[in-house]
Amino acid sequence: MTMHETSAAPLGLRERKKQQTRERIRREAYRLFAEHGYEATTVDQIAEAAEVSSSTFFRYFPTKEDVVIQDEYDPALAEALRSRPADEPVVDAIVNSLKGPMGQMLQQDREDLLLRSRLTFNDPAIRARNVVEQQRSEDAIAAIIAERTGREATDLEIRCAAAAIIAVFTTLVRHWVEGDGKEDLAALYERHLPLLSRGLDF
Repeated sequence: MTMHETSAAPLGLRERKKQQTRERIRREAYRLFAEHGYEATTVDQIAEAAEVSSSTFFRYFPTKEDVVIQDEYDPALAEALRSRPADEPVVDAIVNSLKGPMGQMLQQDREDLLLRSRLTFNDPAIRARNVVEQQRSEDAIAAIIAERTGREATDLEIRCAAAAIIAVFTTLVRHWVEGDGKEDLAALYERHLPLLSRGLDF
């Protein structure tokens, strides 16, 4: 997942159409992945199902792996964290963000997120790409913590905090996938992220 700042300004007609096309491509890709498997599904099949050309597919997603890797969760979390009180501890800010629209997004996208997460953990090419994306997420989390604390994003403590948050996210998602997504993912975050605030007291 790649975190970046999002704008609160409403999208224009052209941007809305691009977003709709992007969502249609992703939706059809996930449907085909679920029906035929990731490896057996080709870019041409995805493009045909989404009623776009293969070249249009590649304008939105540079590779088939990007359909799985790219998402809106990190930008949404970044926006949610920036809306939280500046003096709220970062773990509390994340937990409280997940109680609102962010948590609703996770619940609404449950089936797609479960499929994507399985692929991320199990497909070698996607797993390798995800290592790079995790580093980007760590850097973005570090930037937000730095904003909230007035410290530098390169501060080693800030970087360690960001790495710990991403590590807990990854572990909880893996646990969620291993349980076939039966648990509430936002509730898992709410229950276990505070471990970082308490410290390892065992």
